[in-house]
Amino acid sequence: MEWKRAGRQAENRKYNTLEASPLYPSGTLRIDELTAEERTVYATLKPERLPQHVAIIMDGNGRWAGHRSLKRFLGHQQGAKSVQMVTETASRIGLPWLTLYAFSLENNLRRPRAEVNFLMRLLRSYLESNVQRMMDNNVRMRYIGRTHELPPEVQEKMRWVEETTAGNTGTTLTLALNYGGRSELVDAFRGLAAEMKLKHLNPGHITEEDIHRHLYTAHMPDPDLLIRTSGEMRISNYLLWQIAYTEIFVTERLWPDFRGIHLLEAIAAFQRRERRYGGLGEGCGEVEEDPEQIRIAAG
Repeated sequence: MEWKRAGRQAENRKYNTLEASPLYPSGTLRIDELTAEERTVYATLKPERLPQHVAIIMDGNGRWAGHRSLKRFLGHQQGAKSVQMVTETASRIGLPWLTLYAFSLENNLRRPRAEVNFLMRLLRSYLESNVQRMMDNNVRMRYIGRTHELPPEVQEKMRWVEETTAGNTGTTLTLALNYGGRSELVDAFRGLAAEMKLKHLNPGHITEEDIHRHLYTAHMPDPDLLIRTSGEMRISNYLLWQIAYTEIFVTERLWPDFRGIHLLEAIAAFQRRERRYGGLGEGCGEVEEDPEQIRIAAG
């Protein structure tokens, strides 16, 4: 047994060199807790190039149930299990921020009340039954959205879990609840307008940073990677300001079938891309600086 333990420590030594990095506030990676399949994918990654922040649009619960001739609520229940499994994989690889689109403003307004009420009960149950697993995995819980409009008993449970996990230093799991990207911008502009009135600020001096300070996500970096399940090619009013330069990964897999290994595969695809932020990448050709050549090309 001793030689096995030594072998495992040697195998993980290259990962543990990241412990002092500011990207990994937990100070501890738990690669040995990944499944064998996850470890195989993780071995292909460059740990120093992990995204700081992954956001996920969790889509497909209803279709997952429909494909199996099941009630929709069973799809939501299975989707809640996926949340915990993906979160635990994120915590094991030291992902600092994971933000999940759990319940949109449009869901609250347009879904049947019976389904909305079930989702609220499921949220309470998820928070209550998984708080110990969050503690065991050093996960800190946060929320974004118009959460003050949710039922009082749900808000109470949310506050309890947030306070219970506040001292954890690993992955911050943020649930977007009663959230909409446009409503977030409206709330941000209202907050900024109130600040300007109070401080007698000139509107001509407003900067992007001023707007950022009033977003729900002001305390976190913008997402590096956005994952959408179920194959739909749309943003669905999610983090509209924040994803200006986010890499997008779409999978046909429905959310209830999404696991930690699929998170790692999405990160692998992310690492194969070149992020240019509006600049030029490799292989884009030389920049033409001759004014005469530019004039001819323009003509």
